[in-house]
Amino acid sequence: MRKIDIFDTTLRDGEQSAGINLNTAEKIEIAKQLERLGVSIIEAGFPAASPGDFEAVNKIAKTVKNSIVTGLARCVKSDIDATWEAIKEAEQPHIHVFLATSPIHMEYKLKKSPDQVVEQAVEAVKYAKKLFPLVQWSAEDGFRSDREFLVRIIEKVIEAGATTINVPDTVGYASPQEYGELFKFLRENVHGSEKVKFSAHCHDDLGMAVANSIAAIQNGADQVECTINGIGERAGNASLEEIGVAMHIRNDFYQVETGLNLKEIKRTSQLVSRLTGVVIQPNKAVVGKNAFAHESGIHQDGVLKNKETYEIISPELVGEAEVPLVLGKHSGRAAFRDRAEKMGFDLSDEKLNKAFQEFKKLADRKKEITEVDLMTLLTEQQVSVEDVPLFELKSVQVSYGTENIPTATASVVTPEGELKTLAATGSGSVEAICNTLEQLVNGTVNILDFRVKSVSKGRDALGEAVVNLRYNGYTSTGRDASQDVLEATAKAYLNAINRHLIQESIRGKQTAEV
Repeated sequence: MRKIDIFDTTLRDGEQSAGINLNTAEKIEIAKQLERLGVSIIEAGFPAASPGDFEAVNKIAKTVKNSIVTGLARCVKSDIDATWEAIKEAEQPHIHVFLATSPIHMEYKLKKSPDQVVEQAVEAVKYAKKLFPLVQWSAEDGFRSDREFLVRIIEKVIEAGATTINVPDTVGYASPQEYGELFKFLRENVHGSEKVKFSAHCHDDLGMAVANSIAAIQNGADQVECTINGIGERAGNASLEEIGVAMHIRNDFYQVETGLNLKEIKRTSQLVSRLTGVVIQPNKAVVGKNAFAHESGIHQDGVLKNKETYEIISPELVGEAEVPLVLGKHSGRAAFRDRAEKMGFDLSDEKLNKAFQEFKKLADRKKEITEVDLMTLLTEQQVSVEDVPLFELKSVQVSYGTENIPTATASVVTPEGELKTLAATGSGSVEAICNTLEQLVNGTVNILDFRVKSVSKGRDALGEAVVNLRYNGYTSTGRDASQDVLEATAKAYLNAINRHLIQESIRGKQTAEV
């Protein structure tokens, strides 16, 4: 059975999606979950892009042991050096260098001749190979590149020491037949192709990223690059969960294995959705909330008689099976800790106690606490950062009426430890809250996006608020959950400001070190 490596780029290409801004703690939590999922390689970020990216890649490289951790770099010495500093303590140091090879990219973006591009690629791979045992080289916009030129440059970088060759469909232009034929052509015509892995990286601009990735596997690709929930630039990347489950369900046809722990798929999908704020569409294959729903009477009748009449994927396969939650307001810390550990959370005593306190408050207010509620509480503690002084919301009150001007009053503990009580008006309750809290910071805060959604069922469900804002030239996304969506909004706003303070602290430390 041929082994296909799963290269996950959720933390690099996925985070490049518009509106996504993960902090270091959140990236580490996602990386740990990807490790549990069993991905072969985790692309943790682009170390040279920012101090925050460098820190995240470095900490993930030190944390993850069972998956290879890699970082992206341009074919530039300084990028390669930055990636080495971030990755060198990993179990198996790996670098992913890239350079555009299509005529349009070489002429208009790089402004280099084909010969100059070959020279730059070879020099970069040779330099990277001096540091890294594993070097992946990518031909950016490879599908739209001239085939003969691709053969030439790939042969040169293999000679220079590349261990993996990635030929991406960077703009999602390919059809499955064309993309598969390209891999077959390269396997047959590149001298030395037997010495390296070939990798596929597909974007979903025409809705064919998964199909193209599978076509590449069928024609000699040893690795596929994908993201959880298919997030990524523009229309996104190939969905990891769809490829992984397709390879399993149709193993009789594809005859390959991925090594994924498919029971971790649902949990991974929910974690990434929650931390990125990207909602999973209801009819999303494998992980959408309707993926196993049957509305039609004919379908329901068939499923009751035999699930396989309409279900080719069992919910249990991807971890969808509901686990009855026996915790309630009379439960103790021991039972709460046991459930948290069984759900895969590794919390300090302090964070576990905070989550338990929030759980007890929620248990007093809700008739039924679901697994989703519990995951929300535990995730908030798992990804919290406590080494930077932050704002803390003590209370918020909103006065609203159809004949009155909405007014919000909030009490907040500042990073200096001072309790401030502020008030402001707005055209609506949410704007009043934002105007009130904006008084805490120096400068103007621009709200770029605001969303509220239910994270569980029923009229007493938790509501999650997501606030994406720009402050002092940087964007930041905050989120929080509460039964009161206005309270969740206030907390999410402060969460976004706190994330900004955390990143500001990181940038300051990096500058001081330099």
